[in-house]
Amino acid sequence: MKVVVIGGGSAGRTASIEAAQIGEEVTLIENDKIGGKCLNTGCMVVCGLNDVAKFAINAKKFNQIGITDVNPKIDFEKVADGVKNTVGKIRGVITSETKKAGVNIISGKAEIREGFATVDGIDYPYDKLIIATGSQAFIPPVDGVEHAKIYKDILNYKKVPEKMIIVGSGTIATELAGLFSAYGTEVHILCRTSFLKDVETDIRNYIVEKLLKNVKIHENTSVSEIYPDGALTNSGRMEGEVMLAVGMNPNSDLVKHLVETGKKGEIIVNKRMETSHKDIYAAGDVVGGIGTTPVARMEGVVAARNACGVASEVDYSFIPSSISLYYDVSYIKSDEEGITGHIPGSAGPGAFWNVLDRETGITKVVVDKDGEIKGVSSISPSARSVLVYMSKFMKDGYKTYDFDNFVETHPSTDAVYKLMRYFSKFE
Repeated sequence: MKVVVIGGGSAGRTASIEAAQIGEEVTLIENDKIGGKCLNTGCMVVCGLNDVAKFAINAKKFNQIGITDVNPKIDFEKVADGVKNTVGKIRGVITSETKKAGVNIISGKAEIREGFATVDGIDYPYDKLIIATGSQAFIPPVDGVEHAKIYKDILNYKKVPEKMIIVGSGTIATELAGLFSAYGTEVHILCRTSFLKDVETDIRNYIVEKLLKNVKIHENTSVSEIYPDGALTNSGRMEGEVMLAVGMNPNSDLVKHLVETGKKGEIIVNKRMETSHKDIYAAGDVVGGIGTTPVARMEGVVAARNACGVASEVDYSFIPSSISLYYDVSYIKSDEEGITGHIPGSAGPGAFWNVLDRETGITKVVVDKDGEIKGVSSISPSARSVLVYMSKFMKDGYKTYDFDNFVETHPSTDAVYKLMRYFSKFE
Protein backbone atom coordinates (compact mmCIF):
# COMPACT_ATOMS: atom_id res chain seq x y z
CA MET A 1 0.00 0.00 0.00
CA LYS A 2 1.20 3.51 -0.82
CA VAL A 3 1.01 6.13 1.93
CA VAL A 4 1.75 9.79 1.26
CA VAL A 5 2.35 12.14 4.18
CA ILE A 6 2.22 15.91 3.65
CA GLY A 7 4.32 17.84 6.16
CA GLY A 8 7.60 16.87 7.81
CA GLY A 9 7.02 18.36 11.24
CA SER A 10 6.39 16.53 14.50
CA ALA A 11 3.16 14.87 13.39
CA GLY A 12 4.09 14.14 9.78
CA ARG A 13 7.57 12.81 10.38
CA THR A 14 6.36 10.55 13.18
CA ALA A 15 3.47 9.31 11.02
CA SER A 16 5.78 8.55 8.10
CA ILE A 17 8.21 6.55 10.26
CA GLU A 18 5.35 4.64 11.90
CA ALA A 19 3.80 3.72 8.54
CA ALA A 20 7.19 2.67 7.15
CA GLN A 21 7.88 0.48 10.16
CA ILE A 22 4.52 -1.21 9.67
CA GLY A 23 5.79 -2.11 6.23
CA GLU A 24 4.06 0.27 3.85
CA GLU A 25 5.59 2.28 0.99
CA VAL A 26 5.81 5.81 2.39
CA THR A 27 6.50 9.16 0.71
CA LEU A 28 6.92 12.23 2.90
CA ILE A 29 6.50 15.61 1.17
CA GLU A 30 7.87 18.70 2.93
CA ASN A 31 7.61 22.21 1.49
CA ASP A 32 10.25 23.81 3.73
CA LYS A 33 12.43 22.08 6.34
CA ILE A 34 12.18 18.71 8.05
CA GLY A 35 11.36 19.18 11.72
CA GLY A 36 8.61 21.73 11.15
CA LYS A 37 7.83 24.65 13.42
CA CYS A 38 8.96 22.95 16.65
CA LEU A 39 12.54 22.42 15.53
CA ASN A 40 13.14 25.29 13.14
CA THR A 41 11.27 28.27 14.59
CA GLY A 42 9.57 27.18 17.82
CA CYS A 43 10.35 24.90 20.77
CA MET A 44 14.02 24.19 20.04
CA VAL A 45 14.76 27.81 19.21
CA VAL A 46 13.24 28.83 22.55
CA CYS A 47 15.36 26.17 24.29
CA GLY A 48 18.54 27.58 22.80
CA LEU A 49 17.67 31.18 23.62
CA ASN A 50 16.47 30.22 27.11
CA ASP A 51 19.80 28.59 28.01
CA VAL A 52 21.51 31.93 27.35
CA ALA A 53 18.76 33.82 29.22
CA LYS A 54 19.25 31.61 32.30
CA PHE A 55 22.99 32.27 32.17
CA ALA A 56 22.35 36.03 32.08
CA ILE A 57 19.96 35.85 35.05
CA ASN A 58 22.34 33.70 37.08
CA ALA A 59 25.29 35.96 36.30
CA LYS A 60 23.36 38.95 37.60
CA LYS A 61 22.26 37.06 40.72
CA PHE A 62 25.79 35.88 41.55
CA ASN A 63 27.05 39.43 41.13
CA GLN A 64 24.41 40.69 43.57
CA ILE A 65 25.34 38.02 46.08
CA GLY A 66 28.97 39.05 45.71
CA ILE A 67 30.44 35.69 44.73
CA THR A 68 31.33 36.72 41.16
CA ASP A 69 32.26 39.85 39.28
CA VAL A 70 30.95 39.03 35.82
CA ASN A 71 28.98 41.30 33.53
CA PRO A 72 28.32 39.28 30.35
CA LYS A 73 27.45 41.21 27.22
CA ILE A 74 25.17 39.20 24.98
CA ASP A 75 25.90 39.30 21.25
CA PHE A 76 22.44 38.38 20.02
CA GLU A 77 23.49 37.96 16.41
CA LYS A 78 26.04 35.33 17.46
CA VAL A 79 23.47 33.67 19.74
CA ALA A 80 21.05 33.48 16.81
CA ASP A 81 23.74 32.06 14.53
CA GLY A 82 24.58 29.45 17.15
CA VAL A 83 20.93 28.44 17.46
CA LYS A 84 20.61 28.16 13.68
CA ASN A 85 23.75 26.02 13.50
CA THR A 86 22.56 23.69 16.26
CA VAL A 87 19.09 23.39 14.77
CA GLY A 88 20.68 22.55 11.43
CA LYS A 89 22.66 19.70 12.99
CA ILE A 90 19.54 18.32 14.67
CA ARG A 91 17.67 18.58 11.37
CA GLY A 92 20.40 16.56 9.68
CA VAL A 93 20.12 13.83 12.31
CA ILE A 94 16.33 13.48 12.12
CA THR A 95 16.37 13.62 8.29
CA SER A 96 18.83 10.73 8.26
CA GLU A 97 16.76 8.89 10.85
CA THR A 98 13.63 9.29 8.72
CA LYS A 99 15.33 8.03 5.57
CA LYS A 100 16.82 5.04 7.41
CA ALA A 101 13.30 4.10 8.50
CA GLY A 102 12.51 3.60 4.81
CA VAL A 103 10.73 6.89 4.11
CA ASN A 104 11.16 8.57 0.71
CA ILE A 105 11.49 12.32 1.34
CA ILE A 106 10.41 14.76 -1.37
CA SER A 107 11.06 18.50 -1.13
CA GLY A 108 8.54 20.85 -2.66
CA LYS A 109 5.02 22.21 -2.50
CA ALA A 110 2.36 19.60 -3.04
CA GLU A 111 -0.95 19.82 -4.83
CA ILE A 112 -3.58 17.28 -3.85
CA ARG A 113 -6.28 15.66 -5.92
CA GLU A 114 -8.14 12.38 -5.57
CA GLY A 115 -5.51 9.63 -5.37
CA PHE A 116 -2.47 11.78 -6.17
CA ALA A 117 -0.08 14.28 -4.62
CA THR A 118 1.79 16.31 -7.23
CA VAL A 119 5.14 18.08 -6.70
CA ASP A 120 6.82 19.97 -9.54
CA GLY A 121 4.72 18.13 -12.11
CA ILE A 122 5.51 14.67 -10.73
CA ASP A 123 2.61 12.57 -9.46
CA TYR A 124 2.91 10.52 -6.29
CA PRO A 125 -0.08 8.15 -6.11
CA TYR A 126 -1.50 7.26 -2.72
CA ASP A 127 -3.89 4.73 -1.28
CA LYS A 128 -3.92 6.63 2.00
CA LEU A 129 -3.05 10.28 2.59
CA ILE A 130 -2.00 11.83 5.91
CA ILE A 131 -2.17 15.63 6.21
CA ALA A 132 0.22 17.11 8.79
CA THR A 133 0.74 20.61 7.42
CA GLY A 134 0.79 22.34 10.80
CA SER A 135 -0.21 25.92 11.45
CA GLN A 136 0.99 29.48 10.98
CA ALA A 137 0.82 32.62 13.08
CA PHE A 138 -2.53 34.39 13.09
CA ILE A 139 -2.12 37.93 11.80
CA PRO A 140 -4.88 40.19 13.15
CA PRO A 141 -6.55 42.76 10.85
CA VAL A 142 -4.93 45.80 12.45
CA ASP A 143 -3.72 48.90 10.61
CA GLY A 144 0.05 48.79 10.14
CA VAL A 145 0.31 45.09 11.04
CA GLU A 146 3.04 44.73 8.40
CA HIS A 147 5.38 46.53 10.81
CA ALA A 148 5.03 43.79 13.44
CA LYS A 149 7.23 40.73 13.91
CA ILE A 150 6.19 37.16 14.74
CA TYR A 151 8.03 34.26 16.42
CA LYS A 152 9.64 33.21 13.11
CA ASP A 153 11.50 36.54 12.97
CA ILE A 154 13.35 36.20 16.29
CA LEU A 155 16.56 34.78 14.88
CA ASN A 156 16.77 37.61 12.35
CA TYR A 157 17.45 40.24 15.02
CA LYS A 158 20.94 41.72 14.80
CA LYS A 159 20.82 43.01 18.36
CA VAL A 160 18.56 42.90 21.39
CA PRO A 161 15.74 45.46 21.08
CA GLU A 162 15.70 48.20 23.70
CA LYS A 163 11.92 48.02 24.01
CA MET A 164 9.46 45.34 22.94
CA ILE A 165 5.66 45.23 22.89
CA ILE A 166 4.34 41.68 22.83
CA VAL A 167 0.71 41.40 21.75
CA GLY A 168 -0.75 38.21 23.19
CA SER A 169 -1.51 36.48 26.47
CA GLY A 170 -0.60 32.82 26.08
CA THR A 171 2.44 30.56 26.22
CA ILE A 172 4.31 32.04 23.25
CA ALA A 173 3.88 35.60 24.54
CA THR A 174 5.04 34.51 27.99
CA GLU A 175 8.15 32.73 26.72
CA LEU A 176 9.16 35.63 24.48
CA ALA A 177 8.72 38.05 27.36
CA GLY A 178 10.89 35.95 29.64
CA LEU A 179 13.64 35.65 27.03
CA PHE A 180 13.96 39.27 26.01
CA SER A 181 13.52 40.57 29.54
CA ALA A 182 16.49 38.43 30.58
CA TYR A 183 18.50 39.88 27.68
CA GLY A 184 17.84 43.40 28.98
CA THR A 185 14.88 44.49 26.85
CA GLU A 186 12.11 46.58 28.41
CA VAL A 187 9.14 44.30 27.73
CA HIS A 188 5.43 45.07 27.77
CA ILE A 189 2.77 42.36 27.26
CA LEU A 190 -0.58 43.57 25.92
CA CYS A 191 -3.48 41.20 26.68
CA ARG A 192 -6.86 41.70 25.07
CA THR A 193 -8.45 40.10 28.15
CA SER A 194 -6.52 38.26 30.90
CA PHE A 195 -2.92 37.05 31.01
CA LEU A 196 -2.48 33.24 30.94
CA LYS A 197 -6.18 32.76 31.62
CA ASP A 198 -5.94 28.98 31.22
CA VAL A 199 -3.31 28.67 33.97
CA GLU A 200 -4.32 28.27 37.62
CA THR A 201 -4.26 31.49 39.62
CA ASP A 202 -1.44 30.66 42.06
CA ILE A 203 0.78 29.34 39.27
CA ARG A 204 0.06 32.41 37.14
CA ASN A 205 0.79 34.69 40.10
CA TYR A 206 4.18 33.05 40.66
CA ILE A 207 5.02 33.53 36.98
CA VAL A 208 4.07 37.20 37.09
CA GLU A 209 5.67 38.02 40.45
CA LYS A 210 8.84 35.91 40.25
CA LEU A 211 9.64 34.82 36.70
CA LEU A 212 8.43 37.92 34.84
CA LYS A 213 9.15 40.43 37.58
CA ASN A 214 10.69 42.92 35.13
CA VAL A 215 7.92 42.56 32.54
CA LYS A 216 4.99 44.97 32.52
CA ILE A 217 1.69 43.19 31.82
CA HIS A 218 -1.29 45.20 30.58
CA GLU A 219 -4.61 43.35 30.70
CA ASN A 220 -7.78 44.41 28.88
CA THR A 221 -5.63 46.29 26.38
CA SER A 222 -6.36 46.28 22.67
CA VAL A 223 -4.22 47.47 19.76
CA SER A 224 -5.77 49.62 17.04
CA GLU A 225 -2.67 50.50 15.00
CA ILE A 226 0.94 49.38 14.73
CA TYR A 227 3.88 51.58 13.74
CA PRO A 228 7.53 50.76 12.95
CA ASP A 229 8.41 51.99 16.44
CA GLY A 230 5.35 51.27 18.53
CA ALA A 231 1.61 50.70 18.79
CA LEU A 232 -1.57 52.63 19.50
CA THR A 233 -3.67 51.04 22.24
CA ASN A 234 -6.89 51.90 24.03
CA SER A 235 -4.64 53.35 26.77
CA GLY A 236 -2.56 55.47 24.44
CA ARG A 237 0.55 55.12 22.31
CA MET A 238 3.42 52.86 23.40
CA GLU A 239 6.96 52.74 22.01
CA GLY A 240 8.86 49.62 21.12
CA GLU A 241 9.36 46.77 18.64
CA VAL A 242 5.96 45.06 18.19
CA MET A 243 5.84 41.25 18.36
CA LEU A 244 2.60 39.38 17.64
CA ALA A 245 1.76 36.21 19.59
CA VAL A 246 -2.02 36.04 19.27
CA GLY A 247 -2.61 32.47 18.18
CA MET A 248 -2.21 30.10 15.24
CA ASN A 249 -4.21 29.24 12.12
CA PRO A 250 -4.30 25.66 10.72
CA ASN A 251 -2.68 25.20 7.28
CA SER A 252 -5.58 23.29 5.73
CA ASP A 253 -6.05 25.05 2.38
CA LEU A 254 -4.30 22.19 0.58
CA VAL A 255 -7.19 19.76 1.15
CA LYS A 256 -10.23 21.92 1.86
CA HIS A 257 -11.77 20.68 -1.38
CA LEU A 258 -11.53 17.08 -0.17
CA VAL A 259 -12.24 17.09 3.58
CA GLU A 260 -14.54 18.82 6.04
CA THR A 261 -13.06 21.73 8.00
CA GLY A 262 -14.21 23.80 10.97
CA LYS A 263 -14.78 27.50 11.54
CA LYS A 264 -11.08 28.26 12.02
CA GLY A 265 -10.01 26.10 9.10
CA GLU A 266 -9.07 23.10 11.23
CA ILE A 267 -9.51 19.68 9.62
CA ILE A 268 -12.23 17.80 11.47
CA VAL A 269 -11.14 14.36 12.65
CA ASN A 270 -12.30 11.68 15.07
CA LYS A 271 -10.19 9.86 17.68
CA ARG A 272 -8.77 7.66 14.93
CA MET A 273 -7.58 10.83 13.14
CA GLU A 274 -9.93 10.00 10.26
CA THR A 275 -11.30 12.90 8.21
CA SER A 276 -14.59 13.02 6.31
CA HIS A 277 -12.77 11.34 3.41
CA LYS A 278 -12.29 7.58 3.86
CA ASP A 279 -8.71 7.64 2.56
CA ILE A 280 -7.46 10.82 4.22
CA TYR A 281 -6.19 11.27 7.79
CA ALA A 282 -4.86 14.35 9.57
CA ALA A 283 -2.70 15.02 12.63
CA GLY A 284 -0.94 17.84 14.48
CA ASP A 285 -1.72 21.55 14.51
CA VAL A 286 -3.79 21.29 11.32
CA VAL A 287 -6.58 19.58 13.30
CA GLY A 288 -6.75 22.55 15.71
CA GLY A 289 -6.49 20.63 18.96
CA ILE A 290 -3.81 20.71 21.65
CA GLY A 291 -0.90 22.37 19.90
CA THR A 292 2.08 20.67 21.50
CA THR A 293 4.78 18.51 19.95
CA PRO A 294 4.09 15.36 22.03
CA VAL A 295 0.39 15.50 21.14
CA ALA A 296 1.26 15.99 17.46
CA ARG A 297 3.49 12.92 17.60
CA MET A 298 0.79 10.89 19.30
CA GLU A 299 -1.73 11.93 16.67
CA GLY A 300 0.76 11.13 13.92
CA VAL A 301 1.23 7.60 15.22
CA VAL A 302 -2.53 7.04 15.51
CA ALA A 303 -3.15 8.43 12.01
CA ALA A 304 -0.46 6.19 10.54
CA ARG A 305 -1.68 3.07 12.29
CA ASN A 306 -5.26 3.53 11.20
CA ALA A 307 -4.21 4.40 7.66
CA CYS A 308 -2.30 1.09 7.63
CA GLY A 309 -5.22 -0.92 9.00
CA VAL A 310 -4.07 -1.07 12.64
CA ALA A 311 -6.90 0.16 14.90
CA SER A 312 -5.80 2.90 17.31
CA GLU A 313 -7.28 5.92 19.11
CA VAL A 314 -5.76 9.03 20.68
CA ASP A 315 -5.98 9.53 24.42
CA TYR A 316 -6.15 13.19 25.40
CA SER A 317 -6.49 12.56 29.14
CA PHE A 318 -3.96 14.09 31.54
CA ILE A 319 -1.89 15.86 28.88
CA PRO A 320 1.02 17.80 30.46
CA SER A 321 1.63 21.38 29.32
CA SER A 322 4.69 23.54 29.83
CA ILE A 323 6.10 27.05 29.55
CA SER A 324 9.85 27.63 29.12
CA LEU A 325 11.08 30.34 31.48
CA TYR A 326 13.95 30.63 33.98
CA TYR A 327 12.24 27.71 35.72
CA ASP A 328 10.18 25.16 33.83
CA VAL A 329 6.46 25.74 34.36
CA SER A 330 4.52 22.51 33.87
CA TYR A 331 1.00 21.51 34.69
CA ILE A 332 -1.66 18.87 34.17
CA LYS A 333 -4.81 20.88 34.40
CA SER A 334 -7.82 19.77 36.40
CA ASP A 335 -11.27 21.32 36.19
CA GLU A 336 -12.45 19.13 39.05
CA GLU A 337 -12.61 20.21 42.68
CA GLY A 338 -10.71 18.33 45.33
CA ILE A 339 -8.30 18.58 48.22
CA THR A 340 -5.49 20.96 47.33
CA GLY A 341 -1.98 20.99 48.71
CA HIS A 342 0.95 23.18 47.73
CA ILE A 343 4.49 23.71 48.96
CA PRO A 344 7.48 25.80 47.91
CA GLY A 345 9.91 24.23 45.50
CA SER A 346 12.85 22.22 46.80
CA ALA A 347 16.40 23.46 46.94
CA GLY A 348 18.58 21.54 44.55
CA PRO A 349 20.29 21.72 41.16
CA GLY A 350 19.29 24.96 39.47
CA ALA A 351 17.48 26.29 42.55
CA PHE A 352 20.06 26.19 45.37
CA TRP A 353 21.11 29.84 45.28
CA ASN A 354 17.52 31.02 44.93
CA VAL A 355 16.80 29.88 48.48
CA LEU A 356 18.30 33.21 49.56
CA ASP A 357 15.49 35.07 47.77
CA ARG A 358 12.79 32.49 48.59
CA GLU A 359 12.37 31.86 44.88
CA THR A 360 12.67 28.08 44.59
CA GLY A 361 9.36 27.62 42.79
CA ILE A 362 6.04 26.12 43.80
CA THR A 363 4.32 22.74 43.50
CA LYS A 364 0.59 22.08 43.74
CA VAL A 365 -1.45 18.86 43.74
CA VAL A 366 -5.22 18.30 43.63
CA VAL A 367 -6.59 14.95 44.82
CA ASP A 368 -10.07 13.61 45.61
CA LYS A 369 -11.23 11.96 48.84
CA ASP A 370 -10.21 8.53 47.53
CA GLY A 371 -6.65 9.61 46.83
CA GLU A 372 -7.05 9.83 43.07
CA ILE A 373 -4.78 12.47 41.55
CA LYS A 374 -6.80 15.09 39.67
CA GLY A 375 -4.25 17.75 38.85
CA VAL A 376 -0.57 18.64 39.29
CA SER A 377 1.29 21.90 38.75
CA SER A 378 4.97 22.57 39.30
CA ILE A 379 7.43 25.40 38.81
CA SER A 380 10.99 24.17 39.24
CA PRO A 381 14.12 23.31 37.24
CA SER A 382 12.85 19.72 36.95
CA ALA A 383 9.12 20.37 36.51
CA ARG A 384 8.95 19.41 32.84
CA SER A 385 10.60 16.02 33.44
CA VAL A 386 8.59 15.23 36.56
CA LEU A 387 5.19 16.09 35.10
CA VAL A 388 5.51 13.76 32.12
CA TYR A 389 5.80 10.78 34.48
CA MET A 390 2.94 12.09 36.59
CA SER A 391 0.85 12.13 33.43
CA LYS A 392 1.59 8.43 32.96
CA PHE A 393 0.81 7.65 36.61
CA MET A 394 -2.51 9.50 36.35
CA LYS A 395 -3.46 7.70 33.14
CA ASP A 396 -2.73 4.39 34.86
CA GLY A 397 -4.85 5.25 37.90
CA TYR A 398 -2.13 5.64 40.52
CA LYS A 399 -3.30 7.11 43.82
CA THR A 400 -1.52 9.01 46.55
CA TYR A 401 -0.91 5.91 48.67
CA ASP A 402 1.07 4.38 45.78
CA PHE A 403 3.79 6.90 46.63
CA ASP A 404 4.18 5.64 50.18
CA ASN A 405 7.30 3.64 49.26
CA PHE A 406 8.53 6.11 46.62
CA VAL A 407 12.29 6.71 46.73
CA GLU A 408 13.55 9.79 44.91
CA THR A 409 16.89 10.50 43.26
CA HIS A 410 18.69 13.01 45.45
CA PRO A 411 19.43 15.87 45.22
CA SER A 412 16.42 16.92 43.20
CA THR A 413 14.05 19.85 42.86
CA ASP A 414 11.04 17.52 42.55
CA ALA A 415 8.53 18.39 45.26
CA VAL A 416 5.60 16.45 43.79
CA TYR A 417 6.44 13.21 45.60
CA LYS A 418 6.51 15.07 48.93
CA LEU A 419 2.91 16.16 48.49
CA MET A 420 1.89 12.68 47.37
CA ARG A 421 3.42 11.08 50.43
CA TYR A 422 1.83 13.71 52.62
CA PHE A 423 -1.63 12.99 51.22
CA SER A 424 -1.07 9.23 51.52
CA LYS A 425 -0.98 9.53 55.32
CA PHE A 426 -4.65 10.43 55.31
CA GLU A 427 -5.86 7.50 53.17
